[in-house]
Amino acid sequence: MMNEKILQQGAEAVIILNEKDRVIKRRVKKSYRLPSIDENIRKLRTRSEGKLLEKAGKIVNIPRIIKIDEKSKEIVMDFILGQKLSDTLDSFPLDEQRDICRQIGEQVALLHDAGIIHGDLTTSNMILSGNKVFFIDFGLGFHSQKIEDKAVDLHLLKQALEAKHFQNWHVLISEVLKGYEKSKEHKRVLEQLKKVEARGRYKDKY
Repeated sequence: MMNEKILQQGAEAVIILNEKDRVIKRRVKKSYRLPSIDENIRKLRTRSEGKLLEKAGKIVNIPRIIKIDEKSKEIVMDFILGQKLSDTLDSFPLDEQRDICRQIGEQVALLHDAGIIHGDLTTSNMILSGNKVFFIDFGLGFHSQKIEDKAVDLHLLKQALEAKHFQNWHVLISEVLKGYEKSKEHKRVLEQLKKVEARGRYKDKY
């Protein structure tokens, strides 16, 4: 299509910026699937993510959703002028990094209390615009009130901080968990997080 710039090419979707400064998430066809099955899968995943985004947008900072088009398998949203947190977090003074991570924890708490699991909580899926953190890419997200699912979501974020921001990751995850105390179920979730981590260490040992 005319005047489209590919921002990211993933296994399931391509992220495009068009001439109207709008971001389009377009789910790509899979040749290894039967056409009718592929059509249905992409349609259902577009619908599911769209509903998740609409709900999340009432709770935390995400790009404004303009259109969810099940026919073209596209979600159209505002372009957020900012930078991926994965590229910028380490460049800030530690106090600012801590403030940002506290904000992340508070927003994850709001999502979880609303029964939204992001499914891919990494700083690559967060955009810093001004002093606000915006969450993007809910493609692996789902609805759940299970304590286990919330704990695993936090565990993924902890692993991401350790891998990408290893210099200060202990401090940063501590701030995330402080922010997460806003969740009405934070005690149960953080207790379960310890069990999730213990299972991981057990697997690594053998």
